[in-house]
Amino acid sequence: MIRPRTPRGIQLGEFLTARRRANSRAAHGLPPGSRRSTVGLSREEVATLAGISVSWYTWLEQGRDINASRQVLTAVARVLQLTDSEAEFVFALAGPGKEVAATPPDQASAQLLRMIDALDFPAFILASDWTIVGWNAGYEWLYGSIAVTPQHERNLLHLVYTDPRLREILPNWERDSRNFLAEFRAESGVRLSSERHRAVVAALSERSADFRAQWAEHTIDRFRSRRRIFVHPDAGELVFEHHRLVPSDAAELHVVMYVPLAPGGATPSLGERSA
Repeated sequence: MIRPRTPRGIQLGEFLTARRRANSRAAHGLPPGSRRSTVGLSREEVATLAGISVSWYTWLEQGRDINASRQVLTAVARVLQLTDSEAEFVFALAGPGKEVAATPPDQASAQLLRMIDALDFPAFILASDWTIVGWNAGYEWLYGSIAVTPQHERNLLHLVYTDPRLREILPNWERDSRNFLAEFRAESGVRLSSERHRAVVAALSERSADFRAQWAEHTIDRFRSRRRIFVHPDAGELVFEHHRLVPSDAAELHVVMYVPLAPGGATPSLGERSA
């Protein structure tokens, strides 16, 4: 029987293929492959090292609709040397569940908007497809273009790759964009088969060569709070801690906050921030 392909299965297959082709042969005690290549495993080699059948692993890479056990997926993750974030991505795509998640909300609640308005540092609210559905005065001061950006283009990933004004204030754009994309992919998971998520990826694939190149890398990583640097046209270099919270009553939304840091790493006082 020919097993059908599924949208989430195709995503899983593309990711496994990319990781298989990037794997070090020496790390598995294997000699160089064809053309003396030191990277890249065959499907047969992955299946043998994982202790599963070649047909089973081939179906995984082909995106076929199969019920792979967690034991099998764990073995594949071990052979491909996946990180914890990458393994979670694989388990989510291969596990049972709906093909398409709930439609992301188009706006934040009045309560969430009031909360970020009360903050005296930049903050904004993201839907699961990374549409920006609210922001405060601090974020508008940091990135003034957000207020004049048409609503249909008000997507963080879209702006990172297409707005030169945003790229100008990100001195570490290459690193930041890759971090964002790895997090977007990890978080989206099965949602990438939804209409809204497909539209984001399709539009950026058409408009941005940088996006196409980085999307093909299939990087996966969960969000981690971290230091971020911006270069403001008036205030110069600014250092923040980048945090994100998920409201318990609005799990499809993320509140993103940029908490100011002084040069020595301490958070400035309210008076210092207002100066």
